[in-house]
Amino acid sequence: MTRAGDQPTRRALLKGSVGASAVLALPEALARPAQPTPRADRLWYEAPATEWTQALPIGNGRLGAMVFGGVASERLQLNEDTLWAGGPYDPVNPDAKAALPEVRALIAAGRHAEAQALANQRVMAKPLKQMPYQTVGDLELRMPLGEPSAYRRELDLDAAMATTSFTAGGVDYVRRVIASPTRQVIAVQLTADRRGAIDLDIALTTPHAATVAAQGDRLVLTGVNGTAEGIPGALRFAAQVRVVPGGGELTREGAKLRVRGADTVTILVAIATSFRRFDDVGGDPQAIVAAQIADASTRPFERLADETAVEHRRLYRRVALDLGDSPGAALPTDKRIIAAQQRDDPALAALYFAYARYLLICSSRPGTQPANLQGIWNDSNKPAWESKYTININTEMNYWPAEPLALPECVEPLVAMVRDLAVTGAKTARAMYGARGWVTHHNTDLWRATAPIDGAQWGLWPTGGAWLCTHLWDHYDYSRDPAFLDSIYPLLQGACMFFLDTLVTDPASGRLMTSPSISPENEHHKGVAVCAGPAMDQQILRDLFDQTARAAAILGRDADFAREIQAARARLAPDRIGAQGQLQEWQEDWDAGAPEPLHRHVSHLYGLFPSAQIDLDRTPALAAAARRTLEQRGDEATGWATAWRINLWARLRDGEHAHSILRFLLGPQRTYPNMFDAHPPFQIDGNFGGARAIAEMLMQSEGEVIHALPALPAAWPQGGVSGLRARGGCRVDLAWRAGKLDRLTLVADRPGKWTVRLGSERREIELAAKERVTLTGARLMRQ
Repeated sequence: MTRAGDQPTRRALLKGSVGASAVLALPEALARPAQPTPRADRLWYEAPATEWTQALPIGNGRLGAMVFGGVASERLQLNEDTLWAGGPYDPVNPDAKAALPEVRALIAAGRHAEAQALANQRVMAKPLKQMPYQTVGDLELRMPLGEPSAYRRELDLDAAMATTSFTAGGVDYVRRVIASPTRQVIAVQLTADRRGAIDLDIALTTPHAATVAAQGDRLVLTGVNGTAEGIPGALRFAAQVRVVPGGGELTREGAKLRVRGADTVTILVAIATSFRRFDDVGGDPQAIVAAQIADASTRPFERLADETAVEHRRLYRRVALDLGDSPGAALPTDKRIIAAQQRDDPALAALYFAYARYLLICSSRPGTQPANLQGIWNDSNKPAWESKYTININTEMNYWPAEPLALPECVEPLVAMVRDLAVTGAKTARAMYGARGWVTHHNTDLWRATAPIDGAQWGLWPTGGAWLCTHLWDHYDYSRDPAFLDSIYPLLQGACMFFLDTLVTDPASGRLMTSPSISPENEHHKGVAVCAGPAMDQQILRDLFDQTARAAAILGRDADFAREIQAARARLAPDRIGAQGQLQEWQEDWDAGAPEPLHRHVSHLYGLFPSAQIDLDRTPALAAAARRTLEQRGDEATGWATAWRINLWARLRDGEHAHSILRFLLGPQRTYPNMFDAHPPFQIDGNFGGARAIAEMLMQSEGEVIHALPALPAAWPQGGVSGLRARGGCRVDLAWRAGKLDRLTLVADRPGKWTVRLGSERREIELAAKERVTLTGARLMRQ
């Protein structure tokens, strides 16, 4: 099953490893097993799914399935996280390096439309689009049954299991589905309460160029991925489906398997591709799936399910949110989402929060690919926006909840991707800009393409890699692990080097700015987006330079380089307040005349959230300008943009405004029946951004300051949350009654000193490693 040349994390994954890499070693407080407490976190329904956004997701980080819960006909739509179109490629336009000085000169002369036209002609990537993430196909199960009764399907977020139960012909049937992270298979079990009652036909279908054959007790699929944008398919992929009946008879019929008269049926599904790394497709997927099926076959379904639950709960049970009981919990989830628009349902917000943590665990584990625009779940070969990695907000938003919601292991795939991008991005920096370091623009894919795509008005944005670097810093900042900081320092340094070589000086002010760039994905004049020094770029670079200089100081290295980037930071163009009292999105006050005043992106508010450069206490004028911008942009936007707005209002400590937008996010316009976020169509970032927003309403952490209940709405008068993480390596539990803090508990992973803030009250707490302290009451009295 292992192969020479495999990357360690990939090899460990394919063997079923569940541990984090050594670089992402966890504090003991996170690594220890959680106590087995019962949970009621479930989505449930009274009818099968008829649409994909009604089906229920399971996943183990690498494999995913959407379970429809049918009766006579069941569908499991299947994904494997490395099945993308195309193969290794370098999209840098060979004319870009020569054209960029001309583009910059046109921008400096105020001829932005001409600059954008030239960039489209000579700078943008070839091909102009990247590769799409693709579906494997469907596992189809057919049973000759009549009309059912007592139907129920549910997703148990705590056990990571989808269950369908019903009665047909006087027989009670149960179908359970899991995605095992320990054995790397999807497993299905069918049971009936009458012996010999299961008759079943099993088929495997795929939209790819592939063959499916029935061999003994298995369906065997072998295929190749597709060509896209002129890039030939370079991947081979394979799947095996083993059918194990308990009693009855198993036969073959063409490319299908038939079971008749069984008491139970267990189905094991393994899928793999030949992908090893963005530049290596030499794996043996047939050998991988054969070994995985052989391994999983040594265990009965119950043991596979128990192993899956234990491993899932190790992560899932670290955090629990209780916002009280709601009458809506008695309704099926799809009806509950609709009903919550008429009456407040705090427990629905808690369920949404728990669901996001479930989705992140299921779509991003050590050794897998990062969660893409749809996490891991996609039913198309041509999904919206290729279901790739959009790194001008969406990929970052996917990981906003990971650190504070106690899922640091789930960040490992993102860290691994940044390491890859530093390799491909270094080639792009040299070939396109003649610069040191590395760069990534606004999208990337499995093949780690880094050139600007989609057209200059969308993709000529060089700050994607810099934003990703802030997530590397965050992972360090929440754990304060010096070994991890040492491992990522070259990535931070390389990102800084690129901008030291490419920033331009504004002749009017002497300030440093990016050029060419855009403010994602907005236009300052009709049809024109290209500019110099958009506010978001300057804000991201302040964080990048600050964090890299701090890393150098902590590690005791590169003092001269740290001084150089600190000097560059001091010269960056500052945030500006426009004539309408708003925070300017561009260097010039173009906001009032921009063609989309309600634009979904609020890129220039990065400084308020996820950064903390803009703060009500430290920078009140800029905070007021950010508020004015939010008022102008409106509360209702696409799914992920709605989630961002909630986080921003939470940072402004306006819990009522944040909660009003959260209710919109949780409603049927922005939440599908299966609780997937509706962009529309489905994008998973809204789920993750919404969960982080709920956490921000309850606890905010910056440096060594922990702000308790900064944006608690009146709709949540009592409740509690346990297991949140604060920067510096500290666990935070909160409980409140009648809208007031009742109890706050800190548990330190490492020695440190924190300032706990509650409104205007502050209390300094110094803790030894593993020490616990509890504060009570509105004045933070020590218990």
